[in-house]
Amino acid sequence: MTLPLAGVPAEAPYDVPAMQAEVRELARKRNAVILAHNYQVPEIQDVADYVGDSLGLSQRAASVDEPVIAFCGVHFMAETASILCPEKLVLLPDHNAGCSLADSITPGELAAWQAQHPGAMTVMYVNTTAAIKAMTDYCCTSSNAVKVVEHILREHGPDTEILFGPDMFLGAYVEKTTGHKMHVWSGECHVHAGIRPSDIRDVRGDHPGAEFLIHPECGCVTSVMEYVAAGDVDSEGVHMLSTGGMLKYAEQAESEHPGEEVIVATETGMLYPMQQAAPDVKFIPANNAAVCRFMKMITLPKLRDALRDMSGEVKVAPDVAAKARIPIERMVAING
Repeated sequence: MTLPLAGVPAEAPYDVPAMQAEVRELARKRNAVILAHNYQVPEIQDVADYVGDSLGLSQRAASVDEPVIAFCGVHFMAETASILCPEKLVLLPDHNAGCSLADSITPGELAAWQAQHPGAMTVMYVNTTAAIKAMTDYCCTSSNAVKVVEHILREHGPDTEILFGPDMFLGAYVEKTTGHKMHVWSGECHVHAGIRPSDIRDVRGDHPGAEFLIHPECGCVTSVMEYVAAGDVDSEGVHMLSTGGMLKYAEQAESEHPGEEVIVATETGMLYPMQQAAPDVKFIPANNAAVCRFMKMITLPKLRDALRDMSGEVKVAPDVAAKARIPIERMVAING
């Protein structure tokens, strides 16, 4: 599968350091904090006050003191910040920065699914719209999805019926890990779904002995778990990790295993913060084409313009935000 490329030239057609300085000065003048996802382009990550995964960004957004949040990510992430911080001005530099996974389920589809399973608990990945969150009992991220489901089973009983969505690969991973059968929505992230078992076989063949980090959303994750269970893949070298978990792995590898080769199966933007954290470790993408074009829509000029003009506001309607805040806060509390 050929994935859409980022659409950003290898060398920016502007003076990056100068524009970064301009962005930082504008952020100071506007009393704004810049939050960026791990998949953003390097020059955005470098100018941000905080870089993290979906869970980390949610936690940071909920705790910032600044009245303005410049969010460098995709639309549902800016919505989440608005839900958690209704009194703050949340700016998204490009409103076209969407998410194929968030688009894979609509409120009407979720309502029909819930009607088929009355009494079931609904768990939705944070990669969903505010409208979906407002219909949800618990949100989760890849880093705490297992914790969320285990919490539900403890609190509501081991036979609790659970609707899990929209990512089918993350759902399969949670089922495998918890041993609890759920109803899983057939949605996917086009980037992670494009990382196939053949990619893994090829890159592992080229780098025998390399450690293997895989994001639970990847299309190859179920196959890899089956390989491990069958003994075809050495479990010692396979690590199922969220983006935050991958960064922690890199930090530890830098001190304990310098010179190590590590294959990374997730969006390629993640390799930049990992390489920054561990310059002596060699990180190898499982698929060079695993690039999210939506994440790469956020550029320095767009961020500069948003801060300069105070444009690109993302605001969730109060009634929707009030309902959506409940599952998000439950997610954050469980991880805390």
